[in-house]
Amino acid sequence: MSVLCLIANPADPELTPALAANVQRETGGELNWLAQTLACEIIAPKSTDPVGAARSVIGSAAIDAVLVPGTGRRKRLLLADMDSTMINEECIDELADALGLKSEVSAITARAMNGEMDFAEALDTRVALLRGLERRRIEQIRRERITYAPGGRALVQTMKAHGAHTALISGGFTYFADHIGRRIGFDEIVANELIFDGDRLTGEVGKPIVDKSTKARRLIELIAEHQLATAQTLAVGDGANDLPMLRNAGFGVALHAKPAVASEAPIRIDHGDLTALLYLQGYSDEDFVR
Repeated sequence: MSVLCLIANPADPELTPALAANVQRETGGELNWLAQTLACEIIAPKSTDPVGAARSVIGSAAIDAVLVPGTGRRKRLLLADMDSTMINEECIDELADALGLKSEVSAITARAMNGEMDFAEALDTRVALLRGLERRRIEQIRRERITYAPGGRALVQTMKAHGAHTALISGGFTYFADHIGRRIGFDEIVANELIFDGDRLTGEVGKPIVDKSTKARRLIELIAEHQLATAQTLAVGDGANDLPMLRNAGFGVALHAKPAVASEAPIRIDHGDLTALLYLQGYSDEDFVR
């Protein structure tokens, strides 16, 4: 049995009862609401292509349509990327802006996230440009410029309340990840370390770096540590360095991802926020821990 999930953008919900009913007529199956105007599921759709049928009804509305297995939906392990996933920014781009180098560094970031440039090479190149940046400026950037992605705390806290282990694993930096991960409530935080000489960056990053192989390997390690099946895991990210992790998870979700990543990921969420990952697991809004 499969389940078709329809999930809207909470900032501008377009999932009306009429639209959901129209999708159900096209797909067959039993309609169940998880959150009015935001998310519903159609259980055991009869259509041979439920997602295609749903998208023909949805048209240009900002609604995601995702088909998931009907059993084993609630996951026991979450691995999440940080930059442009659990937060709205790329931290390294914000650091570069303090030195007047944002456009240069952002261009490298975009190439790396699209898989057009080796991640390690891109990281070393960008961090080298940050040489001399003061710790107090980094602290100010973390405090004033970094914003949390909608739904992130609900995702982590709800999964933890139902027995899941949660890990923030980032190709970004511990200076940000440790603070952000603790505030959201992650059980475990893995990220790269910026090197300081006194109170200024040296332009170097600690080795070995956290890259795509680190992310995929940590997923496998945590599966073994917690004695889980791969199907019991969920991973979310937006960049090319997340793809191996996404491909090897039970639910691998590309969230508002770069086109090259979204087209390769097992699941894509283009419109919903991080609570979409809870709806995919069959949680209703009243189940959320906020």
